[in-house]
Amino acid sequence: MNDQNKERLDLLRQMAIFKGLSDETLSFIDQNSPSVTVAAGDYFCHEGHQADSLYVIQSGSVVVLKKWQKSEVQIETMGPGDCFGEMAIVDFQVRSASVKAVEDCMAIQIDRQTLHGVFNNNHEQYAIIMMNLGREISHRLRTVSDRLFELERSQ
Repeated sequence: MNDQNKERLDLLRQMAIFKGLSDETLSFIDQNSPSVTVAAGDYFCHEGHQADSLYVIQSGSVVVLKKWQKSEVQIETMGPGDCFGEMAIVDFQVRSASVKAVEDCMAIQIDRQTLHGVFNNNHEQYAIIMMNLGREISHRLRTVSDRLFELERSQ
């Protein structure tokens, strides 16, 4: 295993959505997930477009943007070790936001087909991923709910 593969595996291993997975499952995900590069100013994905993968940021930073009255509003900034696009894995809907590279980025692209491969190989490992994704989405929903509450209180 070269240093780049070890770094990718270490990054995946540290992420909440992959906690509790076996080395075999993490290796399967790593081997079936390409690294993609996106230049500063370019987009990983656009709100409203079809979605079938999530991304784990290896280097660089991104902003999450939402359309509002013919412009884009920044929702969040993310960097190495963060992931985005996980809703696409769970709900099979279009992208709920756009993600733009602030600086040159490299990310691991994990698609639904790779996770389906985990399902075919080991139902228990797949269930762990889905439970972890549910927790991550729930955490983000609570954060948004808190922000909305504070906004409502301030008006």
